[in-house]
Amino acid sequence: MTDPDDFSETSSAPSSTPSTRPQGGKTRPMLWLLLVTGAAGTTATKGACDGVAAAFGAATLASATALIIQHYRNRRR
Repeated sequence: MTDPDDFSETSSAPSSTPSTRPQGGKTRPMLWLLLVTGAAGTTATKGACDGVAAAFGAATLASATALIIQHYRNRRR
């Protein structure tokens, strides 16, 4: 049985292998959240207020563009 409080040299050390998640790993989920929120906001406000719908549309377009740019920069060759 292993002791969770045992900090001897035989305990597992952090791995020296690089993380599989690319740098800026929190950026991509935030861009997807902005994309979905912007699309839903555009759809919800389309007939009510054109200015608000345009702002949501611009946010959707910007996040989609950023996701595409990030994809092409981080793809494996």
